[in-house]
Amino acid sequence: MPIITRKSIDWEKTGYNLEQLRLTNLPLRKKSCRSRTYAAGDCEGNCDQCRYDMDNLISRSELAKIFDVSEHVIYSWERGRTPVGVEELLLYCDIAEVSLSDILVFKP
Repeated sequence: MPIITRKSIDWEKTGYNLEQLRLTNLPLRKKSCRSRTYAAGDCEGNCDQCRYDMDNLISRSELAKIFDVSEHVIYSWERGRTPVGVEELLLYCDIAEVSLSDILVFKP
């Protein structure tokens, strides 16, 4: 019978992955832009025809609005100080169009 080994998440390295997504992930940026501009009536929802600058960078403040948390919570996630909840991780994956294995890092 195989032995099952429990894995522990390395929250510091996982947080680093979250920060890199925030800084480089275009789908995440589009979601942030849409959530701000669509609510203001400035967005038609077609990112390909968007008149806004769609750089990849998204601020912690913008990301906090998507997750309905404070900017400090985002900072704590990215620094590995606070574990990210399962629901938030799954939402992150959905919005950023990545898999959970792209974000989570396990301790050896």
